[in-house]
Amino acid sequence: MSDQSRAPVSQKLYESAPSSRQTVKFLTAVTVGATLLILSGLTLTGTVIALILAAPVLVLFSPILVPAGIVILLVVAGFVFSGGCGVAAVSALSWIYNYVTGKCPPGAEKLDYARMRIADKARDMTERAREYGNYVQTKAQEATQRA
Repeated sequence: MSDQSRAPVSQKLYESAPSSRQTVKFLTAVTVGATLLILSGLTLTGTVIALILAAPVLVLFSPILVPAGIVILLVVAGFVFSGGCGVAAVSALSWIYNYVTGKCPPGAEKLDYARMRIADKARDMTERAREYGNYVQTKAQEATQRA
């Protein structure tokens, strides 16, 4: 009887044990993770030591470095902004060219729908203005006939 009760337990343990492939994956992940963690610690330590050693030099040269850093930051920001505006202009002109040539760029359907809605509203407003003008004209004629 004891053999029968042990067999299912050992069989369950064998079935739930990780495969050799899972074990290799786990060991590889642990090795890579530990290596990266050690490298991260060494990098942090080196950065702190370099900052401690460079602090006096940075303090001595700060009257020169701070304005120079601000100028460099502004120049780089200007170039990035200029490049961004250039890319936006080229993409907008490309979209307009594709739209005009009938290639149906993305969003063209929405633009056509909006243009149709605006044209419909303009026609409605023109008709309303004409009706209101006629109404005002008849009221003016009625007022002049009474007088």
